[in-house]
Amino acid sequence: MEKEIISWIYEAAERVKAGLGDALKVDQKSGRTDLVTNVDKETQAFIVSKITAFDPAAKILGEENGQDQTPIDQGRVFVIDPIDGTLNFVMQRENFCIMIAVYENGVGQLGFIYDVIRDELFWGGPKVGKVFYNNEELSPPENRSLGEGLIGMNLALYRKNINHAQEIGNQTMGVRVLGCAGLDLIAILKGTQIGYISMLSPWDYAAGSIMMKQLGLPFSGAEGQPLSFQGREFFIGATAAAMDQIQAFDKEKH
Repeated sequence: MEKEIISWIYEAAERVKAGLGDALKVDQKSGRTDLVTNVDKETQAFIVSKITAFDPAAKILGEENGQDQTPIDQGRVFVIDPIDGTLNFVMQRENFCIMIAVYENGVGQLGFIYDVIRDELFWGGPKVGKVFYNNEELSPPENRSLGEGLIGMNLALYRKNINHAQEIGNQTMGVRVLGCAGLDLIAILKGTQIGYISMLSPWDYAAGSIMMKQLGLPFSGAEGQPLSFQGREFFIGATAAAMDQIQAFDKEKH
């Protein structure tokens, strides 16, 4: 299955790059910084067509085309973010990803995050027992504490100090705002960031969390609870050492 999914991602990426030209049409969803393009919708439709041909019984949970309410706990479910970082895609023409995850009866089996412009594919999970950067197996990153690394964060959470985000960020070597969950999760997998805190939807964290779990990296909701895969929710993912500090910090404040 992983070979088929990788081929779909590469083919979708070529279509996305072709869509960066004059044919790009941009619409607003909830506001001027919450954008969707014709390329987002067409890319999801393309991936769904590949999935349906491969496994007609599979279900889809995806950001676009009205497929955003599918539960993940029954049968095989593909979770799709056709363009993660749409604002970056529109404004920067880089710093966006294609993400696909596969869940079987609620258990994550495979995750894929592809940085389209840099041609970097991170993929793996329990189904293959490993995580790869392109074709190279990744080792778990160094278990660094908050004070030893950078942390990715949603700007609004940091600015408003929601759930102590600003105080947590100030404990680190620095806060990074990439505007793309996929890139922040890649950074954790690579070990270039020790954590990521944001408000995310299931398609934002599905693929990355599967690979984090495979590498022994913890993640949770705001109070340490499992992620719900329903709507937007607070997401914390980090090294074990940094996660312990984040959770202890939160308990101290209560």
